[in-house]
Amino acid sequence: MARTAVVTGGAQGIGKGLVQHLLGQGWRVAALDLDGEAVEELGAEMPGDSLLARQCDVSSERAVAAAYEAIDQWQAKAGEVPGIDLLVSNAGLADPVIGPIEEASLTDWRRWQDSHVTGAFLMVRGGVPRLRARAGASIVLMASTRALQSEPMCEGYAAAKGALCAMTHALAVSLGPAIRVNAVLPGWIETRPWQKSAERQAAAHREVDRTQHPVGRVGEPRDIAATVAWLASEGAGFVTGQQIVVDGGMTRRMIYAE
Repeated sequence: MARTAVVTGGAQGIGKGLVQHLLGQGWRVAALDLDGEAVEELGAEMPGDSLLARQCDVSSERAVAAAYEAIDQWQAKAGEVPGIDLLVSNAGLADPVIGPIEEASLTDWRRWQDSHVTGAFLMVRGGVPRLRARAGASIVLMASTRALQSEPMCEGYAAAKGALCAMTHALAVSLGPAIRVNAVLPGWIETRPWQKSAERQAAAHREVDRTQHPVGRVGEPRDIAATVAWLASEGAGFVTGQQIVVDGGMTRRMIYAE
């Protein structure tokens, strides 16, 4: 029986790279994304019965419920046993800058919390009964190294990503041993070539961009995808409640202004 994954924010950026990676490993993948144009392109680029690409606002209770119903129907049509093996909550507002905190609106603040944290809550709540149906199932919440360190005027994003880290260990304790839960904290990941065609750009990095990473390069979606795939594997069967930083060592390097 093929393993089934649900990936939110799956039509662009890190999510798209993850969908590509999992499909290449023989998974069946339901990719959910708010951007309808990107969803259509994803389905056209990777046609076949192994991918379900669907528009979904993960901050909407009704939209998440409808998405899970569509996934159930997709599986039933394929004659699959109900259930999912992996849920990756990757969706969320990507721009980290909220502006000066004294000028930030409550509406903007809620946009970060709803897209990242409420979206993760709704996807996990709906996914748990389906994850329990498969042995060895797991959840990965996509946090960020910005949960650990910051640039100015990024409070909304940092708070949301920090909440996902806390949610990770709470869920790991609540859902274990049936379901393992971990967080991945990407650093600088180049996603421009993985955007929808209207926004796609070639990657271009300066020497200083590369050398500030101890590994000597900027990250790519494949780096995150490989980590998520490992966390979903039997090889990570003793790993839960953890925050896995994938940043080329950037957060471990002391950088002084000259």
